[in-house]
Amino acid sequence: MRLVNTLPILFSLSAALTCMTALALPTDRDQEIRVQANSAELDDKKGVAVYRGDVIITQGSMKVTGDTVTATQNAQGEFDVFTSVGRPAYFEQKPAADKEVVKAYGLTIQYFMSNDRVILIDQAKVIQEGNTFEGEKIVYDTQRQIVNAGRATGTNVSSPRPRIDMIIQPKKNKSGQQGQ
Repeated sequence: MRLVNTLPILFSLSAALTCMTALALPTDRDQEIRVQANSAELDDKKGVAVYRGDVIITQGSMKVTGDTVTATQNAQGEFDVFTSVGRPAYFEQKPAADKEVVKAYGLTIQYFMSNDRVILIDQAKVIQEGNTFEGEKIVYDTQRQIVNAGRATGTNVSSPRPRIDMIIQPKKNKSGQQGQ
């Protein structure tokens, strides 16, 4: 019975996010990565960089900010995962030239570049085109267009939220008015 009650919520969340066909403009991956921080600690042998103090990382339309950002590289020496920690950490990206910027917040944000996955943990919030999604944890797989939102099990969270909270704007019809 409990599963039946949560299915409409998950379907609504997935339906509301289907307009997010990808979290990135196609040209973002071809752009240079710029990192700004108060300090940096780089370990080439391990392929890890830790940036501290008002960190801002940009690549095309993608922007990650936080108090501390750890970047790991894959075996080919390319950035693979950014983990941003802040109060809150912030992620934004323009999904398409004609779409508004998607904004995401969380005390911890993990951005997996190689498989286009963003994980928001603790006070997680995503805003797109007036729609908002909040919960302890939000995972969005942009390639498969699958969203999982709910409890951050196995993780200590600062503000426990036993339920997700969504606000979905009504669709506008061709004349620009809200549909019924």
